[in-house]
This record gives sequence, C-alpha cells and structure tokens, in this order.
Amino acid sequence: MNARGANTLPLPAGLAPAEWRVADRFVGYDEAVAAMEARAAAIAEGRAPELVWLLEHPPLYTAGTSAQPQDLVDARFPVFQSGRGGQFTYHGPGQRVAYLMLDLKRRQPDVRAFVATLEEWIIRTLASFNVRGERREDRIGVWVRRPERGEGREDKIAAIGIRVKRWVTLHGISLNVDPDLSHFSGIVPCGVSERRYGVTSLVDLGLPVALADVDAVLKREFETLFGATVARGFSP
Repeated sequence: MNARGANTLPLPAGLAPAEWRVADRFVGYDEAVAAMEARAAAIAEGRAPELVWLLEHPPLYTAGTSAQPQDLVDARFPVFQSGRGGQFTYHGPGQRVAYLMLDLKRRQPDVRAFVATLEEWIIRTLASFNVRGERREDRIGVWVRRPERGEGREDKIAAIGIRVKRWVTLHGISLNVDPDLSHFSGIVPCGVSERRYGVTSLVDLGLPVALADVDAVLKREFETLFGATVARGFSP
C-alpha cells in the first residue's frame, strides 16, 4: 500500500515479456508520440507485445491536459501539447524518459495502482544510488528532501505523466540524471510554484551517474515490479 492508499499492480503471471528498447539518438516529441500511438493500438489489437522505450528528447516543453497558460513563463524551447495528464514539464538531454506501453486489461485495469507502481519503480531505482525518493499526497512525481537548502525544502527529481487508451498506457516517467536544470526556469514545473520546491538531479545531488548506469537499474527494478523484459533494437 502506498502513501495515496492505492496498491501497486500485482506481478503478472503468464504474460509475454515486454520489449525493452533504448534509443541511440535524440527523439523528437512528435515522432515519439506518433510511435507510441501506433504501438499502443497494435498492443490493444493483439498485434504487438508490450513495450518500454527509453530515450532522450532535445530540449522542449510539454503541456499536459491540466496545464495553465500562466505556467509557461518563457517559451525558450518548442512547446508541445500532450495528451498525457498533468501540467507543464521539461524534457531534454541528460534526462531519462521512459515511455511505457503496457496492457492494463491483461495486467489489472487499475490506473491508480499503475501510477503507484511507477512511483515505486522510481523510488527503488533511486534507492540503488542511495537517494531517498518520496511520494507526496498533494504533488505528483517523486521528491527529495533538501534540508541543507532551507527548512522544508524539497526538490523534484522525477515526473510522472500518463494516458490510458483502450486500457493500454502511453507516456510514462522522466528521471533527472544530469539535465541542465536552468532549462526548467521557463515553466512552473507541474504547476508547483512555491519557492521551497525546486528541481534536482542525480548529478546535482553529487552523484556522477551516467544514463547507462540508470538504465541498468531501471531495467532490473522494472522486472521486479512489472515482469520480464526482452531487449530489442533501437526503433520503437
């Protein structure tokens, strides 16, 4: 049971392994969304296996379905409307984005449990690097306490934004490994404007971690929570 009172998804039995793909180049946002939509439709129709797609985007902002115009402070990068839930977020080099196309109808048709499992996935991954990530009742994502920066200070290290179509998930998570944190200043990240809340990354926390290191842990912890994977080529 997590802090929001929702159980995580049960570990599936009898499902084929999900494909695990890691892009070897920056992927444009429109290209990524088109690929996700096509793959999700194929999964829903039984024509393709589930997919976890790890990638980096070039610098850009995305607006979720709850985004407020005033939260776009400075459109210094391209802005994309997104069908995912949530508000404004930033994606860019040094940030690991993981898009998940999973069939909740075959797993468990429970969106709250799916989000709780994504949170747990991030928290377990961070714990492997000796970082304590935490959930918050009133704020989406995963947070790190920063007492050295002031009383009550907390920084966001990972964001979550999903969409579910025909019980197949789209979009997913983003984990800050070593992005340029100044790029977040063009938006109010996820609508959280209080000064005591900021943004951090593994490198900002003093951990010189490479994306490949994070990917290895993400894969291991994904398989613990969601089930087996099989590595494929680079295209979605």
